[in-house]
Amino acid sequence: MTDTATTTTASLNKFEKFKAEKDGLVIKEEIEKFASLGWEAMDETDRDHRLKWVGVFFRPVTPGKFMMRMRIPNGIITSAQMGTLAEVVQRYGDDGSADITTRQNIQLRGIAIEDLPDIFNRFHAVGLTTIQSGMDNIRNITGDPIAGLDADELFDTRELVQQIQDMLTNKGEGNPEFTNLPRKFNIAITGGRDNSVHAEINDLAFVPAFKEVGAQKVFGFNILVGGFFSGKRCEAAIPLNAWVPPEDVVAVCRAIVEVFRDHGLRANRQKSRLMWLIDEWGLAKFRLEVEKRLGKSFLSAAPKDEIDWEKRDHIGVYKQKQPGLNYVGLHIPVGRLYAGDMFEISRLAEVYGSGEIRLTVEQNIIIPNIPESRLATFLAEPLLERFAVDPGLLTRSLVSCTGAQFCNFALIETKNRALAMIQALESELILTRPVRIHWTGCPNSCGQPQVADIGLMGTKTRKNGKTLEGVDIYMGGKVGKDAHLGTCVTKGIPCEDLQPVLQDLLIQHFGAKLKQEALVTH
Repeated sequence: MTDTATTTTASLNKFEKFKAEKDGLVIKEEIEKFASLGWEAMDETDRDHRLKWVGVFFRPVTPGKFMMRMRIPNGIITSAQMGTLAEVVQRYGDDGSADITTRQNIQLRGIAIEDLPDIFNRFHAVGLTTIQSGMDNIRNITGDPIAGLDADELFDTRELVQQIQDMLTNKGEGNPEFTNLPRKFNIAITGGRDNSVHAEINDLAFVPAFKEVGAQKVFGFNILVGGFFSGKRCEAAIPLNAWVPPEDVVAVCRAIVEVFRDHGLRANRQKSRLMWLIDEWGLAKFRLEVEKRLGKSFLSAAPKDEIDWEKRDHIGVYKQKQPGLNYVGLHIPVGRLYAGDMFEISRLAEVYGSGEIRLTVEQNIIIPNIPESRLATFLAEPLLERFAVDPGLLTRSLVSCTGAQFCNFALIETKNRALAMIQALESELILTRPVRIHWTGCPNSCGQPQVADIGLMGTKTRKNGKTLEGVDIYMGGKVGKDAHLGTCVTKGIPCEDLQPVLQDLLIQHFGAKLKQEALVTH
């Protein structure tokens, strides 16, 4: 019996109503029908909402050209899978592209509804799935991008992340137990020392920690809960005061998601994320309810976690723990890929590595398992002129959401503007260290401006009596150890006036110098 079970259908919001009428997962059996109907003849609720349960998103700004969101657990994909994604976007010519997301995932653009049956068949053949990747479902589960490669890691997250995904999605086939949550839900698990997954911005996160159990020091995870961004509120995750060994992680995920599913607030979608339930109940009651589901009590959290490194961005060439092998991080400007790029990345991973490709939450790509003897040839590949291993200090840390080009929520264009702005700033300034600048088109914060050194959130602003695209500026976000969210420091800067403002911020707060001044003083 859920907390909302007694609510009358009449008092439900429109999302809860259509979910009560028909489970989103039923859409899976109707794909052939939609393909023959065409997008304009579809039932609007099916088209605009329920298709998201199979990762297909109607985009009002590009009618008839849908977005598809994959599920890529831990951000690991094979060259064959990347090749398949390339084939899918290739058929849409100039409209077809792919974006690496801030959840180690890939979104495809330009998709026609008529092609869905064929696309799903192609995905199935190479072990790809889009199931439960949108709406009130659990998003792509993030893990360390260099899991299994990093000599300093405390735990290899790959298998656990896959087990969590398999449990929640019934091994990619769809799991009706978890297709009607109050709102979306993010899970991250990190086994390294630098918090590469941004644990603090997830509804549920597991961070490495050693605990004294009897006379032994045992490895496990401290649990964080309730982190989220929304237009209404942004909160960092808080400690649950619970520690679990790795073998309990999947069961704990299930228990916490079940509590959220059955008791999460559903009346107001602005107050439906996990933190609102924790606020209403208090942390002690929430923890107790999870323990009931789990069938046992938690051990209290380890006094400290092992996140004690500054955050790494993994761009460049690095030795793996496997002797004689390297992983190479390529910078993908604002995460945007076209079919030709994807075929080429697939080829490079096949020819030089082991056919494996990894994605990072900074929207970049890692190709692992490159032997020392092949490294020089790899680094001379023409693709690396665009996807550099040594980009500029602003370029390497740039993150951007989709923006108004494809997203109807975005209030401003982001990706192209972000790139142009960074190039202009790098041409004017000398920097001594990377500065993380994040762009997001709207308060939904897909570009995560709150974790950036400088975060830019799209807004509409007025200047000389005209409405223009502008940004609110956030500062003070910290990642890695002692992670915390930044705050809004300036509102409503028109985008056309932004470059000198950013230049001043970089000079005043981040040690940048103007190139002309540097020449004069030299």
